[in-house]
Amino acid sequence: MARINVVAADELIDKEIQVLDKGFVRLVDYMGGDARIVQSARVSYGAGTKTVREDSALIDYLLRNDHTSPFEQVILTFHIKTPIFIARQWIRHRTARINEISGRYSVMKDDFYIPIEADVKPQSSNNKQGRSEQELPAEVVQNVRQTLSSDQALLYKRYESYIETGVARELARINLPLSLYTEFYWQIDLHNLFHFLRLRLDSHAQKEIRDYARVLASAAEAVAPLAYQAFERHIVKGRKISAEDVEQLLELIEKSGEPGMQKLKEKLEGK
Repeated sequence: MARINVVAADELIDKEIQVLDKGFVRLVDYMGGDARIVQSARVSYGAGTKTVREDSALIDYLLRNDHTSPFEQVILTFHIKTPIFIARQWIRHRTARINEISGRYSVMKDDFYIPIEADVKPQSSNNKQGRSEQELPAEVVQNVRQTLSSDQALLYKRYESYIETGVARELARINLPLSLYTEFYWQIDLHNLFHFLRLRLDSHAQKEIRDYARVLASAAEAVAPLAYQAFERHIVKGRKISAEDVEQLLELIEKSGEPGMQKLKEKLEGK
């Protein structure tokens, strides 16, 4: 079967899209697209791609009803540069193939993340793992950024001195902070990329990883625009509701007496 080429995706290949102060996302390669999802879904009865409208409806149906395997036929490979503290969150998604730079083999670069002023915020009072949108005093913000910069410089000089005196790289690196940038290749199928994006685009995710997720989302949209449209419709902007929520909604529909609500009622009842 001939390779599927998507013009918008081809235009992204090897372009570094900056994230944070020194990080980036680069789409290295991709395999498949909307057409591959449709082909794999229709293989059971030998039909390939039809019209865009029919393909869009099929992809929407597959995603809405959790038919995941056709989306696994689309593969994206990224080159990522991100601070280690973000990489540690990233690597929790164990459904990808990853190859990271090793400080045992390579001398690490003098690349550290320093948040911009607008991102230095106080701890949230209702979210134990996040920051609030309130402001800190300007002098506190400046002090945080200045001390981060000076501490990082000091630790890197010590790291360099260990290397220069012959200490093994695998030991010399152990005092480097989590703000150090790392790089890795990350290959993932579209189904699992959507799962990553569902979690990391959410407002409860750390701001820095949301910045990366938005760039990954734009790449996914370029590779498979119909699939991304369905993902955005049903996952990003959709909501899951409990059995109790369903009962309350059915009661409200009954009380309203609105004939136009019948379709929603049938959907809630699973008809």
